[in-house]
Amino acid sequence: MLASWPGIGDVSLTAARYLVEKLNAVEIGQIEPIHFFEPVGVTVKDNVVESPRFPESKFYYWQPRYNRDKGLVIFIAEEQPGFKGYELVNCVLDVAQRFKVARVYSCAAAVTRVHHSEEMKVWGAATTSKLVDELNKHNVVLRGNLRIAGLNGLILGMAKERGMDGICLLGEVPAYATQIANPRASLAVLGILTKMLGITVDLTELGRLAEQVDEEMDRIAKRVTAEFIDQFTEPIWEQDEEEE
Repeated sequence: MLASWPGIGDVSLTAARYLVEKLNAVEIGQIEPIHFFEPVGVTVKDNVVESPRFPESKFYYWQPRYNRDKGLVIFIAEEQPGFKGYELVNCVLDVAQRFKVARVYSCAAAVTRVHHSEEMKVWGAATTSKLVDELNKHNVVLRGNLRIAGLNGLILGMAKERGMDGICLLGEVPAYATQIANPRASLAVLGILTKMLGITVDLTELGRLAEQVDEEMDRIAKRVTAEFIDQFTEPIWEQDEEEE
């Protein structure tokens, strides 16, 4: 199972949604949101108030035609609850055990000092040292000690409590761009995840999206740099005039 909640850079959601789309995974159910969420506002469209909407938490399933003994459950949640996160994760793991899931995967962001134009590395963490050895075979960065915030991290600890194997793959995200969706980090994560799952997924479209975001971030960086220069530096020609 791949379980996904929103997080920094949308690393997890982008990866999970891309898999659902490219694998043509079938929706098989959802968690009733009223037990975990409470709407705090409404959307207005063309000046007309719409009905309150709860965030969705859905399950999808994909099974390869060439191997009916294996399958992939994908859980995607639109939002992390303010409270009852522990109970929500328990519901997800209950479904995982009903499907006899052998391993739980999650994705997250690794915020670091990297430039957005660089190749994003993938960090990893696992519930057992044996799985850590497997991560090492895929050239995943093992940082030793770290904290994985939110439900994308919590699900691994709770899976371990149930005796289930769990792996988290964290895509590097620039520290200055945590509020921007980062498909390049998701691309790096999917490159490792698909190998670990033994499946083939065309990542071309996600690669093009990453290039478009890089171009936008280049424009933002240039604009911010220009604003910084205008605000905190003095023109050289003014100093030359004073010297004369």
